Amino acid sequence: MSAPLALPSSLRARAARLLPLDEARRGAAQRRLATVLLPASPLILALAVALAVSAGEMRIPPLTVLEAMANRLLGAGFPVSRLQEGVIWDYRLSRALMAACLGGGLATAGAVLQALLRNPLAEPYVLGISAGASTGAVAVVILGLGAGTLGASLGLPLGLPLGAFLGAAVALAAVAALATASGGGSERVILSGVVASQLFNAATAFIVTTAANAEQARGVMFWLLGSLGGTRWPDLALAAPVVLGGAAVCLLHARALDAFAFGTDAAAALGIPVGRVRATLFATTAALAAVLVAIAGTVGFVGLVVPHAARFLVGPSHARLLPASLMLGAILTVLADLASRTLVAGQTLPIGVVTALFGAPCFALILCRARRAR
Repeated sequence: MSAPLALPSSLRARAARLLPLDEARRGAAQRRLATVLLPASPLILALAVALAVSAGEMRIPPLTVLEAMANRLLGAGFPVSRLQEGVIWDYRLSRALMAACLGGGLATAGAVLQALLRNPLAEPYVLGISAGASTGAVAVVILGLGAGTLGASLGLPLGLPLGAFLGAAVALAAVAALATASGGGSERVILSGVVASQLFNAATAFIVTTAANAEQARGVMFWLLGSLGGTRWPDLALAAPVVLGGAAVCLLHARALDAFAFGTDAAAALGIPVGRVRATLFATTAALAAVLVAIAGTVGFVGLVVPHAARFLVGPSHARLLPASLMLGAILTVLADLASRTLVAGQTLPIGVVTALFGAPCFALILCRARRAR
């Protein structure tokens, strides 16, 4: 890792005197709130998962949920019907935990990209990374490529994530090249991401309409809107290590991300190996987006909105912001998936539709605030 970023005590004291009083008080309040929210967030997430498992067309009491889990995990003999136990274990619990991984991973990726690019609108969906991952995954599905020897031996669906990662990497490279060719700057990166999104979305539509049959095309288009209906335990076995590992890599670079807030030149002056850190974190966010898109489709606005909410609650320090984004994203996406199953009786909405309904107004608000801040 790089040289320590801590300032001498004299400089810290001087910086504290230069801070406006309201800002200093807000920072202190955010630090106090973080000491409460971060330890409590796993409990809140567990309650959200329990609610998601209990609610639905078949309402299952929370006590029955606990008894069914005890039967499966501990071999207890509680009287739970086979139908209820199957719904809990084989459908709702794996889906709720996958929703948590989805939200936590996307929110973490969004927080990292916003710091690296110094742009409040950066996230995998806006930058075209998710669109590139979708194109890669759809190409694997439509072309009929298998999961490969490694995936078959492990029982994991590795073909889709590998295709999605290649698509995400190509999209990220295309965005970087276009932004550099157009003069650089964070705004150019966002505009390049919009161009890349349109390009890869068009490529995905071309593949689907020209190479898929009608039934396959309907399934792919529903999946592209974001769907957790088909997720099972093997998907979670792949997603959970990637999300937790990716979050750990990002957290190890928390102090470097704090330095990037002052620009790459300032980060380099503080001893940060800018090129290596940026490459590592861009690859990590691409991997997070690729695996999650391959499993759940394209889900927008989570990576955009959640880091801003977490920043408002716990402040800009990435040592607090990244865990807060991970947990808040997980909680909100579990609730969004619950809403997708219960808002319309007898139907399941794509989770991407639910996140867009709530995320688009938040996107507009962030855009207006960024404009006024200039």
